[in-house]
Amino acid sequence: MIDVVVVGAGPVGLACAIEARQAGLDVVVVEKGSLVNSLVGYPSRMEFFSTPSLMEIGGHPFPTLGYKPTREEGIEYYRRVAEAEQLDIRLYSPVVRIDGERDAFRVTTESGTIDCRNVIVAVGFFDIPNKLAIPGEDLPHVIHYYKEPYPFSRQNVTIIGGKNSAAKAALDCYRHGANVTMVIRGPEITDSVKYWIKPDLINRIAEGSIAAFFNATISAIGESSVAISTPEGHHQIDTDWVLAMTGYRPDYALLETFGIDTGDDEHRTPIHDANSFETNRPGVYLAGTVCGGLKTSKWFIENGRFHAAQIVEHIVSGATKAHDLEGRHWRTAE
Repeated sequence: MIDVVVVGAGPVGLACAIEARQAGLDVVVVEKGSLVNSLVGYPSRMEFFSTPSLMEIGGHPFPTLGYKPTREEGIEYYRRVAEAEQLDIRLYSPVVRIDGERDAFRVTTESGTIDCRNVIVAVGFFDIPNKLAIPGEDLPHVIHYYKEPYPFSRQNVTIIGGKNSAAKAALDCYRHGANVTMVIRGPEITDSVKYWIKPDLINRIAEGSIAAFFNATISAIGESSVAISTPEGHHQIDTDWVLAMTGYRPDYALLETFGIDTGDDEHRTPIHDANSFETNRPGVYLAGTVCGGLKTSKWFIENGRFHAAQIVEHIVSGATKAHDLEGRHWRTAE
């Protein structure tokens, strides 16, 4: 019987595992993909918005060459931390279901089963893109994950969205030879775009290097063109690729499978206690960005990593109470 199973081997999931280990708990981490799977899916050579000290977990220093770490430095840092902590991590093992109750859970993965007392769900939100619900969205040249600009050189590229991911993709593709058109729902480039990116994008649009439609939406995607609706009318433009940088959302179907309810607020926030992060299912906790529901900008690595201490404190205090009430020996409460 394991004390804690952590679902998700991202930075916050690893932080939870380390915190539990330091509290004397037995921990197994299960992950459906690679170690820090979301970071692996980020664009190549991407710079994090956070400084290294805000991304550290387990008290391990994060050395970087520059002021802000790159995607590659982040992946390597978390890999080294996981090795230094000798965490039991089982990769490419998607969780199918969680049966039982607190102190008697059975976590079933595609690789086997694990019996445990508590479960921490730190699955993030990066795997489910927000769909446009328009004709042609499922065509093979429509991409929801931007990796690097090289496939788009000398191509017509339509980028949907006006936030950081879309802004960086537009500038990157333009500087590597693509003909870029942005379709932006709002009236302007907002302040949500990072301060060192926004002026660059505004200037490229102003000089005509990047075309942009504001207050606009895509109404349909064809094999070689897109239909754009604007206040001034409808437009049809040629395109070879569509980069739909429309954001992502939690895997609500998975949370439902785990027995975690969703609130009726506008952000579909999964039900959890604000202090302990325990969900409506006793013994099952949420950690990291998934706690924000559709408000995916609420939690990041820099603040989500602190969920670990609050969750483990609640688990250990519960074990202590069980020890006091039942008079039985509980190793982790000593």
